[in-house]
Amino acid sequence: MKRREFMTLLGGAAAAWPFAARAQQPAMPIIGYLTNASPDVNALRLGAFRQGLKEAGYVERQNVEIEYRSVEGRNDRLPALAAELVHRQVAVIVAAGGSPSAVAAKAATATIPIVFAVAVDPVEVGLVVSLTQPGGNLTGVSNLNVEVGPKRLELLHELVPTATIIAVLENPTSPTAEPFSRALQPAARALGLQLHVLHASTDRDFDTVFATLVQLRAGALVISPDTFFNTRSEQLAALALQHAVPAIYQYRPFAAAGGLMSYGSDQTEYYRLVGIYTGKILKGEKPASLPVVQSTKVELIINLKTARALGLTVPLPLLGRADEVIE
Repeated sequence: MKRREFMTLLGGAAAAWPFAARAQQPAMPIIGYLTNASPDVNALRLGAFRQGLKEAGYVERQNVEIEYRSVEGRNDRLPALAAELVHRQVAVIVAAGGSPSAVAAKAATATIPIVFAVAVDPVEVGLVVSLTQPGGNLTGVSNLNVEVGPKRLELLHELVPTATIIAVLENPTSPTAEPFSRALQPAARALGLQLHVLHASTDRDFDTVFATLVQLRAGALVISPDTFFNTRSEQLAALALQHAVPAIYQYRPFAAAGGLMSYGSDQTEYYRLVGIYTGKILKGEKPASLPVVQSTKVELIINLKTARALGLTVPLPLLGRADEVIE
C-alpha cells in the first residue's frame, strides 16, 4: 500500500473514531418522576430529591435524565401517566405523589423499580410485603404524618382549649384518609373532644366544607395528610382565616401561606432520602432487598401573625417548642 493511501485510511479512521466511541457509550438512565403537582409548585421537594440523587452520585442532565409527569391534584389521571412512563421504559419510577401515585405505579408495572414516598403504612396498603424485605419491585420512604396525627390534635387543643368540637378534613379517595381519622379517635376521647369528619376531593367541595364548619360550630380544624391538599395549601389557609377557624396541617407551606400551624415531616429530609434510594437503584441495587426507610424528623411551625388575627394567645411553652415562628 502506498504511504499516501495509508495516511488517508488512517485519517478516515481517526475521524470516524469519536463517532464510534459515542455510539458505544451507554445512554443516560431516565427517572420517571410521578407527582401531584408541577415542579414549580413542588420546588422544595424536588430540590431535596435532587440533593439526595447528588449524594448518590447522580446529577440531572449530567449523568441522569428526569421525565416529569404531574396530575395537578387529579388522582384519576395517575394510571395513564404511570403507563406513559412504563411505555417510555424509564430506569426507575419515583412515585412522589404520595400513596395514590405509588398504587398507580405498582399497577402499571411489575418489573420497573419504583421508589415511593408515602405517609401510610406501605404494608397496610399493599405496596410491599414487609418493611425490611419489600419483596417486589417497590421500596421507598415513609413519613410519620399519619402517626403524628394525634399530636396535631393535641397541639390544636393546647392552643384553643375552649374548642370541644373539632372538624377533620379528609379526601375520601385517598388511601391515607381512613387510617388518619382512625388514629385520631383515641386522642379525641382522651381530650374530651368531639370529632366530625368532613370530605373534600375537588375544589368545589371546599365551600361546602367551610359552610358545614359554621353549622357545626366547630372550634378548630385538622386537615389530614393528602396530596390533593398539598397543592392547595394557600387556598386552605386563606379559607381557614376567612372563616376564622384555627387550623393545623402537616407541612410548612400551609403555615407560610397564612395557616395557623403545621406539624409534620420535614420535607427536605423526606425527599432527600427518596433521592438517595433512587440513586442506589440506578447503581444496581434491587428494591426487593432495600428496606423501607422511615423519615423521622418532624417540625412544628406556628404563624404568630395568624394567631393574633384569630384573637389567640399562643402559650409560651408552645412557642418554645416551635421549630419556627412566623411573625
